[in-house]
Amino acid sequence: MSSTVSPFARSSAFEDTLLSAREQTIEEMYSIPESFLEIEVRNPQTHGFGRKMYTDYEIVCKTNIPAFKLRHSVVRRRYSDFEAFRDILEHESTRVNIPPLPGKVFTNRFSDEVIESRREGLERFLSVVAGHPLLQTGSKVLCAFLQDPAWDRSQWL
Repeated sequence: MSSTVSPFARSSAFEDTLLSAREQTIEEMYSIPESFLEIEVRNPQTHGFGRKMYTDYEIVCKTNIPAFKLRHSVVRRRYSDFEAFRDILEHESTRVNIPPLPGKVFTNRFSDEVIESRREGLERFLSVVAGHPLLQTGSKVLCAFLQDPAWDRSQWL
């Protein structure tokens, strides 16, 4: 069995003594980090009847990153809003590879399993997109999508 060295492994005894020279204070351990961004997609709700049915999701954003106007926000978005948002991001930022959304579902799309799987995928998508430093500073649509309850795709197309 060959042993591989982790790229995060410390490389010298000198670094070991430097890193252990000072203990972290209680304030440092439990204070708010310098910059943080938490995004949660939760509370899916299905609306309408028959062919007019759709599910929307609550997006909770907590951050202290200056690019975001609000420190805490809660908005609701449906899957088609996410599609429009992704398209707008792709046109807006040519330097960033925008990840895919969870795929379209055509059967049992209102089952609990499908809705939960989509919710997880949408949360992953938003975490990657919102956590990207170039999008945080360069995107005009990112903060609006995450924080503006009156967000409307037609304003951006």
